[in-house]
Amino acid sequence: MASPLHRQVANMRKALFDQGFLDEQFVQLEELQDDVNPNFVEEVVTLFYKDSARTMLNIEAALEQRPLDFGKLDACMHTFKGSCSSIGARRMKSECSQFREFCGERNSEGCLKTYQLVKKEHETLRKKLGNYFQMSRQAGPIETACRPK
Repeated sequence: MASPLHRQVANMRKALFDQGFLDEQFVQLEELQDDVNPNFVEEVVTLFYKDSARTMLNIEAALEQRPLDFGKLDACMHTFKGSCSSIGARRMKSECSQFREFCGERNSEGCLKTYQLVKKEHETLRKKLGNYFQMSRQAGPIETACRPK
């Protein structure tokens, strides 16, 4: 039977999906987690945030250049969107798609506004996943019953 803490972790996880922060890719990452690598998902997400900080700095630098190089911005955001997809960051990936559409339209105002939304989603998900992983560690593994032989 799950402890109250395990139920709280399950509810947090469900909310991340219900609110559209995560998609099926996150579930696929979880399926790769096992006893040998019990923190696999957290490690992948930590690497994503470490790498994405550099990508976001590149995007910000490109957004400060005049005239805007929409090709460069699109290429940077394409890379970032792929990273978002790899961890199942659904809402962030959606904002990246919107940004790339604005690049295609050469809409600098749209790019600037959408990038602010990308940054906001990035930070919101970082906090939510940080809380989720912290609570998961506190709860510890769920004991599963073994089938009788």
